[in-house]
Amino acid sequence: MIRSAVLLLCAVSVSVVVAEDKAPRTILDPDQVTPDYHVQGEYEGRIGGNPWGMQVVALGDDRFQAVVYPGGLPGKGYIGFDRVFAEGITVDGVTKISSDSGYALIQDGEAEIFVNDEPAGLLKRVERRSPTLGKEPPEDAVVLFDGSSAENFINGRLMFDTLLLAGCESREKFGDHMLHLEFRLPYEPYDRGQERGNSGVYLQGRYEVQVLDSFGLEGESNECGGIYSIARPKVNACFPPLTWQTYDIDFTAAVYEDGVKVKNARVTVRHNGILIHNDLELKTGTPGKDPEGEGDGPLYLQGHGNQVLYRNIWVVRK
Repeated sequence: MIRSAVLLLCAVSVSVVVAEDKAPRTILDPDQVTPDYHVQGEYEGRIGGNPWGMQVVALGDDRFQAVVYPGGLPGKGYIGFDRVFAEGITVDGVTKISSDSGYALIQDGEAEIFVNDEPAGLLKRVERRSPTLGKEPPEDAVVLFDGSSAENFINGRLMFDTLLLAGCESREKFGDHMLHLEFRLPYEPYDRGQERGNSGVYLQGRYEVQVLDSFGLEGESNECGGIYSIARPKVNACFPPLTWQTYDIDFTAAVYEDGVKVKNARVTVRHNGILIHNDLELKTGTPGKDPEGEGDGPLYLQGHGNQVLYRNIWVVRK
């Protein structure tokens, strides 16, 4: 039964008619989303009596890609192999993902699974929330951004009056520190890969923790949570775009003696509360901003042509 349920989401072939008038390429406001956005998201439940998770990614014009995970959603039961990829399309309000052996129907927040025209399981849409979302800074924290002003950032710009736009760096510099920040990715269903919600959190301006709309992707080093070009996250913990997400980062700076590096930097990263890098050694810096070197450095929120928004940014020196 389980094997059949998996097969129904494989080898999909759909015919797509592209709408003459596309929806906006970029949506920043959750109150202005298209109907596709309410199909996109995470689903969980049981297929064949066993727990499964599914992530549905909007591709524009009623088209979707789906990824199905045995055991549950990433960071919530998925055991790291045997993912299933599929594609689908919405017709008359029902999103159908199908294969020769069966089909899945998504409507009103539920994905009903059928094999040989018989029900095999039901997955329901869920909205996960990071356990550190809205976390208050401790008394000894340096509050870089609380929504009232962008004055603590060079080139800092506000959007929606209280949110910080990517493309700025902190005036204050840091050595060893713990960082909390929250970010929201734009909804860009017509874009792909590095063109979809691209930014980056640069520790000391030297080491990038990538920010990207990687919902439903592989989880590579150049995707959300990756240490760019160095290490992929242990789990692709990316939530759907327009969902507030968190990074909680513990960073130890490289040590220099007489201008020579004698100890590499190290970093631990939690993405949406999920451990994705555990005391990772950073043998080099990452490209895109400042070269690796001694001395404190700023927090840089990379501008990469996408309107990624940040809030609740604070640092505790160690």
